[in-house]
Amino acid sequence: MPFPIQDNFPTTDSLVTRSTILWMPQQVMFTPAALDEPWGQQIFQRVQSFNLPIIELPHNRLNGLRGNNERQTYDIAKRTLAVVTAPPSHFKLSPIPPSADWQFHIAEGCPAHCQYCYLAGSLSGPPVIRAFANLPQILSNLARYEQPEQLTTYEVSCYTDPLGIEHLTGSLAECIRYFGTRSDAHLRWVSKFDAVDSLLDLPHNGHTRCRMSVNATPISRRFEGGTSSVSSRLRALRQLAEHHYPVGLVIAPIMPVDDWQTHYSLLFDSIEQILDFNCDLTFELISHRFTPNSKEVLQTWYPYSQLDMDEAQRRLKRNKFGGIKYVYDIDTMNIMKHFFEIEIQRRFPHAKILYWT
Repeated sequence: MPFPIQDNFPTTDSLVTRSTILWMPQQVMFTPAALDEPWGQQIFQRVQSFNLPIIELPHNRLNGLRGNNERQTYDIAKRTLAVVTAPPSHFKLSPIPPSADWQFHIAEGCPAHCQYCYLAGSLSGPPVIRAFANLPQILSNLARYEQPEQLTTYEVSCYTDPLGIEHLTGSLAECIRYFGTRSDAHLRWVSKFDAVDSLLDLPHNGHTRCRMSVNATPISRRFEGGTSSVSSRLRALRQLAEHHYPVGLVIAPIMPVDDWQTHYSLLFDSIEQILDFNCDLTFELISHRFTPNSKEVLQTWYPYSQLDMDEAQRRLKRNKFGGIKYVYDIDTMNIMKHFFEIEIQRRFPHAKILYWT
């Protein structure tokens, strides 16, 4: 069922294009273990070059992130970059269908302020952005999951927006370089930011698919705080495609807002205008969903949000582990799925739709 959007939005996101956004934390914490890592020292030098306040912690625990209430804790954490080492549990990879064969993590937490944040309820504690200093070990561990003469795909964006912190870490570029040397392993990442210049000339060898998460203007304008505009993301994707990267668009979270067909048609118009040449292009289509836990967390983080999370208007869906989430009813899902499939097939006949969910 459509839910109302009251604001009068421009008919195209190009009217609200913003310049490149670089997130600058108000404090950067380094644990002793992180500073013992050569990659941690590399991040330290990058942070110093931006003249950001640095705190060298006396131990490997993060503290000082709690406020007087949950909202204050959120504000402190989202302004903090903590450089730590990935724990041993991160070296046991988990499958992540339908996005990729496996997920691995170079960071946790995201500098954006999306009111539907998929990380809400997924990561414990304050939503501080953690970057991992033991990156060489993380990358060398991946070979354990590869099969000879069989392509293995890895997703690195499950718990972070890697491009959103790339200027501070350089870790995404290092991942791209690594996968450029692998014959049977490919990397996948997705972002809502647009600072791609440092990635354009890397020796990727076509082994990294770069994707941008985009949405219709009423949704991106209202619910995606602290991100680059959709137009800027699309132009960044064009730059990557021009440098021979495989590229993709993740349209998410799809919502049946008032007049949604018109708004998403305008989004496709913008995509057509920017990607007006042949390129290796994929689409991933993800409808909005939420869990009871994520709803509780999001309403604490964004108490005045108008994001629709009315369980009475949703269908309850259970996974094989007994977890529950709320999704749109079957008729709404089928109507939206049909619309997107027809639009993409008509406008981008050579592109692949990887999945709808």
